[in-house]
Amino acid sequence: MKLLSYIQYFFYLAWNWNISIAWHIIRQEIKGKKRYGIHTTGADELKELEDIGIDTSHATIYMPVSYAVLEETFNQLALRNHTPQTTSHFLDIGCGKGRALCVAAHHGFTNLTGIDFSKELCEAAKENLRLTKEKIPGISYTVINNDAFYYEIPSDADYIFLFNPFDETIMSGVAENILSSLEQYPRSIHIIYVNPLHKEYFTAAGFTETWYSKKMKYLEVSVLTNRP
Repeated sequence: MKLLSYIQYFFYLAWNWNISIAWHIIRQEIKGKKRYGIHTTGADELKELEDIGIDTSHATIYMPVSYAVLEETFNQLALRNHTPQTTSHFLDIGCGKGRALCVAAHHGFTNLTGIDFSKELCEAAKENLRLTKEKIPGISYTVINNDAFYYEIPSDADYIFLFNPFDETIMSGVAENILSSLEQYPRSIHIIYVNPLHKEYFTAAGFTETWYSKKMKYLEVSVLTNRP
């Protein structure tokens, strides 16, 4: 069954991107599965949500961020002295099955929150975080099934992860929620934005791009930091 999921995912990536990037990502998927012991591979067209009447018109499909992108980003944060403190709060908006949350735990984050509008994906994220907690007992996590547009950003969230989870309509609302939280609770925030199609919402509000990487045309990530 695992082999079948890798094959299906390979063809999905090859069809939508190209064979080279599909092969690169599948190798990372296999390595990441062995390293972290979680179940997050695959793509989901959100058809089941549509079938039960949930509006998915502003959402992108579920597809996990590359393990290589995550690991490189967390390593770069550490190199730039943005290492998590005991008070750090890592928030993943559009968390899917929780891959970024689990990898964040392996890079020192202990307070983890994920939000996703798919109940099924939230349940998968909880299971993957449970498996991660078996390896790292000190973590605490919360997974919330909610619409990101209406989600109030926690006052202590200082690392926010986005993997282009929705379109411009929802992203504008999420950016506004982040900025409102900053206005009410001034602090430094690092936004880790993978496939950053709408990063102008943050740069226009005074965030600075402190690190950027783009590989193989599609593996793109930006870290944006504000000055409190």
